[in-house]
Amino acid sequence: MPWPERMQQEHGGAHCDPLQPTPYAAHAERRTRQVVVLTAAMMAIEIVAGTLSGSMALLADGWHMATHVAAFGITLFAYRYARHHARSGRYSFGTGKVGVLGGFTSAVALAMVALAMAVESVGRLFEPQAIRFDEAIAVAIAGLLVNLVSGVLLHGAQHDHPHATDTHHHHHDHNLRAAYYHVLADALTSVFAIVALAAGKYLDWIWLDAVVGIIGAAVIARWAWGLLRDTGHILLDGQADAATLEAVRRAIEADADNRISDLHVWQLAPGRCALALSLTTRQPRPPDHYKALLGDIGALAHVTVEVVPREDASRAPAP
Repeated sequence: MPWPERMQQEHGGAHCDPLQPTPYAAHAERRTRQVVVLTAAMMAIEIVAGTLSGSMALLADGWHMATHVAAFGITLFAYRYARHHARSGRYSFGTGKVGVLGGFTSAVALAMVALAMAVESVGRLFEPQAIRFDEAIAVAIAGLLVNLVSGVLLHGAQHDHPHATDTHHHHHDHNLRAAYYHVLADALTSVFAIVALAAGKYLDWIWLDAVVGIIGAAVIARWAWGLLRDTGHILLDGQADAATLEAVRRAIEADADNRISDLHVWQLAPGRCALALSLTTRQPRPPDHYKALLGDIGALAHVTVEVVPREDASRAPAP
């Protein structure tokens, strides 16, 4: 046989190095650090102002921002850890999933914030407290402005990611996405606080202060669930989307009489995937030939190909 019945593989792939941090990671880390400083300063102001003014909406927003400062710390730690250990032999496929783990952890923090906000808001609904509206509204507006600036910083970092050659669903930096969601959650609670405080001041709707806390908790919980679902899929090496799998199948099976008997594509890092496939054919070629067929499919950083001659196809792995 020209090519023996064993795995033919090459580490590193033809597209990019799975162990090297993505070029935009440092930029995202800088933007996140700037957001941490802004958020920490506004957090302290809102907690103090919420306590002195008696506004549940403002106090909830302040403590909400406190949890986000901790979450941003997780984000920064993930970037730094991934960078310093990128070449460590302890990780077979590099440290690309550290950011995904950071995103998952931040999503858990978001869910806890939503639960705490809901419990406290329900309590305030039954036991309203006097609120100093003018001071609370002024601080809430300042908090919203800080959140908008932070959102612009993180949104800009997200759009610096390479999209041109990456397949859909593979370019997301879930660590940065988690930080962005935290900022959006902060902005949302600031808007709710402003609305509730204005209604309480001008319409005497004191109860609205607690109601908007419950609404905000529900929205934040929804964001947390979406992030948990996406990051959990990656952490468990979930299969790539159907469109990517079909693109791989078409590229391989359009050549000669190749037939894929086993196929796995999973994410290693934002914009980087691993692929392992087994194919049967009557015209076996070197593995590099089949890897070249996948040249138009972006994000493949580590490709493993097993070639089994057709007459021995019974020994190929089951689909």
